[in-house]
This record gives sequence, C-alpha cells and structure tokens, in this order.
Amino acid sequence: MTNTSPESLAYAACIGLDWADKQHLICLQAADSKRIETLTLQQKPEMLHDWLIGLRHRFGGRPVALAIEQTRGAVIHALLRYDFVHIYRVPPKSLARYREAMHASYAKDDPSDAALLLEWAQFHRDKVRVWVPDSPQSRALARLVEFRRKAVNDRVRVGNKLTQLLKESFPQALDWAGSLDTLMACDFLDRWPSLSMLQRARTKSLQQFYYQHHCRNSAAIQERIQEIRSAVALTHDPAVLETSALMVRMLVAELRVLIRQIQPLEREIEQRFRQHPDQEIFDSLPGAGAALAPRLAVALGTDRSRFASAVEVQQYSGIAPVTRRSGKSCCVLHRWAAPKFLKQSFHEFAANSIPKCPWAKAYYQTMLQKGNKHHAAVRSLAYKWIRIIYRCWKDRILYDEMTYLKALSRRHSPVLQRLAPAA
Repeated sequence: MTNTSPESLAYAACIGLDWADKQHLICLQAADSKRIETLTLQQKPEMLHDWLIGLRHRFGGRPVALAIEQTRGAVIHALLRYDFVHIYRVPPKSLARYREAMHASYAKDDPSDAALLLEWAQFHRDKVRVWVPDSPQSRALARLVEFRRKAVNDRVRVGNKLTQLLKESFPQALDWAGSLDTLMACDFLDRWPSLSMLQRARTKSLQQFYYQHHCRNSAAIQERIQEIRSAVALTHDPAVLETSALMVRMLVAELRVLIRQIQPLEREIEQRFRQHPDQEIFDSLPGAGAALAPRLAVALGTDRSRFASAVEVQQYSGIAPVTRRSGKSCCVLHRWAAPKFLKQSFHEFAANSIPKCPWAKAYYQTMLQKGNKHHAAVRSLAYKWIRIIYRCWKDRILYDEMTYLKALSRRHSPVLQRLAPAA
C-alpha cells in the first residue's frame, strides 16, 4: 500500500524493533548522529515503559519513526500509549523478501532483523502508512468478533470429533439428540452416552426430557421412543462401548462450555455494534446479519483515510488476485499473503449475499457458467462487493439495491440478462 501523503516529517530518530517472546532487540539511529545504537530489552512492561519514557525526554517529545514486523500484539498495545511514536507496521512477507535480497545466504537472526527494520524506517517508510489505530470501542469490537470466530471454530472442531466418535459407537444419537451445537444434544449425550444406557431409561424419563427441551409434538416423541426401543447396537464390543461412553462425556463437557461462552460473546458484540457509528451502513448490506455486519465494520475501521481506494482494500484483504507476467507468459493466481480473518470476513459475506441479493446470485451463477469453481466464484463476487461496501463506507451512505442495478444498466452488464427473467 503506497502512502499518498509525502513523508516530509523530520523524525528525531528512526527505530527498528524486532519483537520476541522473551526479549526485544532494538536498533536506533538519531537524526543528528551517524551511530547506530543497539539495545536489548527484556519482555517486561516496566522495561519497555522506561525505555519509551527515556526516548520522550531524550528527544523532547519530538516524533520518532518505529518499524515493527507485527500487525498487532502486546508490543503494539503498549506503543499505543505514546503519541510521539509513529508506528510503521511492516508485513512479515515483505520483510522476509527484503531479508533475502540483503542476505544471499537467507540467514535469519534477530539482531539483523532489527537492523533491516531500522533501514525500513529510514528509507522505505513511503511503502506503508503510519498506523492510525481505530477508536477503543472499534478495537474492542474487532477483538470480540475474532474471539467469537475462534470459539465457533473450536465448537465445530469438538463437534466433529464427537460426530466421528458417535459414528463408531452410537450412530443413532446423531438423529435422536438433535444438532450437536445445542445444549439439548449436550444434555442428551451427558445423560445417555451409549445406546444401552438409553434403552434402560424409562419411557416417562424420555418424554420428560423432550418436553423440557421444547419438543412438544407427542406423536413425534412417541415415534422416537419406539425407535429407541427397537434399535440395534452397532457393536457389542465392551472395549469400544465403555471407552467411547467415557470420551463422549468428556467431549460433551468441552462442547457445553463453548456453547455457553459463545452466547455472552454474541450479546456483547450486539451491544457494542449498536453503538458503532457505521452500524446502519453495514446492517443495510444483504446477507450480513448479526455475525458478519460487525466483522465488515471492523474490517474497514473508523479511520476513513486508511484506504485511499477500494483497490487497496481488495489487495490488502487478499480478495484481489495476483498477476505474474514475464515475457510471453502471464498467469493470474489466488493471493495467499493476506490477513486470514479479514479475508474470511469478505468471503463469507459474499457467500451469504447470494441467496439474499438477486444480482449477487446472478453474478455468482455467471462465474460458475464460465468454469469457475465455487470458492473462485465467491471471491470474484467479494471483489465486486468490496467496491460497493467501500463507497458506502467512504460516503457514509446506506446500501441501495436500485442504485447499483441502475449502475449495471448504464454499463450494460451481462448480469442483467440473468435478472431479466426473474423481473
């Protein structure tokens, strides 16, 4: 991402900071000196704070340029307290390529990385922008939506393990317990982790269980009880049944915790998103919903100078493809070097918009007809959506379906041909 504003600010010093788990390696060169100073700091908040306070006094509060190979983390959070520190976040892959260019041996060492980051702060900071953090409320929302996604991933992981275990020992439970991402399924499997235990249960107990979990169709309950009574076990091997029952209860305990913890996360996200200044913009997007609207909001942030164009968002998120051209050869590839969660947010929103938005469905079908596979077609759709979302975000306007359809009509888009029969 190229900085559109000239880097004419005279920094009091340039700093390269190589962060590590136990210590930080620092290379510093003051503007009025040719000497490069090196320093090692232990990973302790007090030591980092004292060093930064010392920098403030040494340079009289004048700004310093600090390059760091990190997108977020403990050090970034600590540096936010000091407004005189201008942070240049160097993409890890960019630094790796720069390291390979400078060191033919491909050697990697923390002190040399700190020196390379210093060079970046001195000579290449025009390639990135000074990082301007979002408001605390927006950063909190960004952390919450990512925590929720990770918790959901954990729930799916545990659910998949439980599904596989039940297929080996008690496959009927997958029909009788309900969806495994519910507390009803957890209660069912915790109480009856094997078919033999379930068949020993009284009819009244089974009826009460389903009534307590809001299953009030008496005929359906009676039919299910009859299925339980006539069911045949997949295996009678005690080595399989006894160990599986134990493991089922262990996985259910883990799954129950995840299900219960996701709910307060979702409530907190909903509450904070209602207070977000751009909440109405992202709620107006078809298919965004309660989960994806906050993710799209934090993907763009509250600093409207961060991205100069929609192309920058497309490239930074990894949705835009990479073109490699050499001589007569040319190929277009999927962009892998990108923030994973950000890329997932746009990809998942595009997929969710297909059944909710007629033109998105028509465009997706057009891409499939051209020979693209599902994910490639969704990425192409996400590429279009980013342009729309960016304009709504930049101009602070709600998404309007008719406005975009008129734009398609002016450009004589072939997508309209698929929309015509539906109209």
